[in-house]
Amino acid sequence: MKLQRMNRRALTLGALAVSGALALTACGSDDTGTTGSGSGSAAATGASDIKCDDAKGQLLADGSSAQKNAIDAWVKNFTQACNGVQVNYKGSGSGAGITAFTQGTVAFAGSDSALKPDEVEASQKVCTGGQGVDLPMVAGPIAVAYNVSGVENLVLDAPTLAKIFDGKIKKWNDAAIAKLNPDAKLPDLQIQPYHRSDESGTTDNFTKYLIAAAPDDWKYEGGKAWQAKGGQSASGSSGVAQGVKQTNGAIGYMELSYAKDGLGTVALNTGAAAPVKASSDGATKAVAAAKVVGTGNDLALKLDYTTKAEGAYPITLVTYEIACDKGNKAETLPATKAFLRYLASEQGQGILSGIDYAPIPDSIITKVRTTIEGLS
Repeated sequence: MKLQRMNRRALTLGALAVSGALALTACGSDDTGTTGSGSGSAAATGASDIKCDDAKGQLLADGSSAQKNAIDAWVKNFTQACNGVQVNYKGSGSGAGITAFTQGTVAFAGSDSALKPDEVEASQKVCTGGQGVDLPMVAGPIAVAYNVSGVENLVLDAPTLAKIFDGKIKKWNDAAIAKLNPDAKLPDLQIQPYHRSDESGTTDNFTKYLIAAAPDDWKYEGGKAWQAKGGQSASGSSGVAQGVKQTNGAIGYMELSYAKDGLGTVALNTGAAAPVKASSDGATKAVAAAKVVGTGNDLALKLDYTTKAEGAYPITLVTYEIACDKGNKAETLPATKAFLRYLASEQGQGILSGIDYAPIPDSIITKVRTTIEGLS
């Protein structure tokens, strides 16, 4: 009996060893601790369900710096699973991304503003038989970050923000700021507002908020380029964040993921019961009320920047991935579809809240997934 038990145990262990070896062979393990190949799916670190299909080669993209931190996280997971693909996303800004896309030098672009009619027309020259379409992929609150020694829990409203960034309110102890912060010890300190020097969808969305919520105090027409006079400028959200960190009395707008390392973030008095701070949940609540205004495969959204809904953070942007609906280059189409499919997947969207972004609501992201599968 003892010998029979030993034989049965040996057979069981042998079977387990064989099945384990087969599993490793099927996954294509490598010596880096990741698994997968250009035509399979693997990567134990959160990428186990990524479909690589026939993706291979180098995928070039450029655009929104707002989503750069999200893209970096996505690229890490995707390339661990699909190790036959290299994804190079520059994050030079929305304007630069759209220019690169319409010139045909990148497979897709990221933009915090939907394509304008002239940009759609320009895309038709590189999308043979098709055009560029807007695919909302990641949302995020635009935090108004500040660096004022001794001041915490700062509350501002749209008219006051408009006057600050237009140079009409110059000191931190101004009566308008004091009225919103009766318990704060506001210093007699010069305000140093920072804005983007490059064309940016972050600027476009921030000024859309000022136009909508403070029309009497912000008279500029808006757009990707900063139009108000004065203030300090810096390139990219990272540049603005760095400028604010280094300057006592500074204030600037940037994605929440950049508002780190000691920077305070403004709570907005929107007219709701309590001021609202920038957060992933607040951004999702704002995007959930957005309307799809694009036609056909285009999924451009219209946001309500004047919302007074409880907990909804109104200065929220949506970053679109812009790709050809038809006429994609044959050599990059498999990688483009595989990467965008992962971004729009439940798994890809699921990592966003943990890195200070907000997922796109189900009612919208399901349409994005359908459009991605139809790219050709």
